[in-house]
Amino acid sequence: MAAVCRPLSVVRGRTLVDVYCSKFSIPAKRKGCLVNTNRRTFLTAAIGAVAQGQIQGQGQEQEHDHDHQAVPSDFTLRVKSLESLLVEKGLVDPAALDALVDTFEHKVGPRNGARVVARAWVDPAFKKRLLANAPEAIAEFGYKAGQGEHMVVLENGPKVHNLVVCTLCSCYPWPVLGLPPVWYKSAPYRSRAVIDPRGVVREFGLELAEDVEVRVWDSTAELRYLVLPERPAGTQNMTEDELASLVTRDAMIGVAKVKA
Repeated sequence: MAAVCRPLSVVRGRTLVDVYCSKFSIPAKRKGCLVNTNRRTFLTAAIGAVAQGQIQGQGQEQEHDHDHQAVPSDFTLRVKSLESLLVEKGLVDPAALDALVDTFEHKVGPRNGARVVARAWVDPAFKKRLLANAPEAIAEFGYKAGQGEHMVVLENGPKVHNLVVCTLCSCYPWPVLGLPPVWYKSAPYRSRAVIDPRGVVREFGLELAEDVEVRVWDSTAELRYLVLPERPAGTQNMTEDELASLVTRDAMIGVAKVKA
C-alpha cells in the first residue's frame, strides 16, 4: 500500500514552512517553493532551500567572517519538524528534551561500561565486588540511570564465552552500554543467538574454538547482563584509561573480543 502524505500541520498560525524559514534562515524568496506541499515534499524542498541559501551566501564571504550552517540531513529535518510541532503544541518541554539528550550523550553509554571493565582488570578487589553485586559496584562510578538497577556481570575466560541477547525485545543495561544497537533488537539476532551462537559471533568476525563453552544469557526487564571480556595479552603496562579505550560495546555484549 502506498504511503499517504498528509498536509503540513498548522500550529498557532505557523506552518512548518514558517518554522524552518526562521530556524534555518531560508530567504523569503525561497519560501514560496515550500508552501502548499506535503511533509515529504517539504523536507526535500527544505534541504534544497537551505543549500541554495548557502550557495548564495558563499559569494558574500568577503562581507562577513562567520561560518555558514551545514545543510541539515533529511533525518535531521524530520526530527526537528516533530520537535518543533510537539513543543509548540505544549506536548513536550524543551528542558526535558535537553535533559534527555544530555543523559544519553554524557551520562550513559558504552564508555561507561569500558571504564567498569578496565577497573575490574586492574583492581582485583573491585572485580570481586562487581561479580558479587554489579549494580552496587557500578554505582561507585556514579552510573545509576534507569534500566540498570538489576544487573549481573558475566566473566569471560579462556574456556568460557558469554553472549547476551534479549529474545523478547531489546532489554539492555543502559547505564553502562547506552541504547541498544539496531542489530541487537533485530529478529534474526534475537532468534539465532540462542539456536546458533557460534554462527552468530562468527558473522561478527569472532571464531570460537570448539573447546570453548558458549553460554547464552537472555536479558529481561527484570535482569540485564554485562559481559566482562578477557583482558588481551600484552597490556600489562597499560594504564586504566588506556585499557578502557580498547573495550568496545560489542565485547561487552559478547559478539567480539577486546583486541590490544
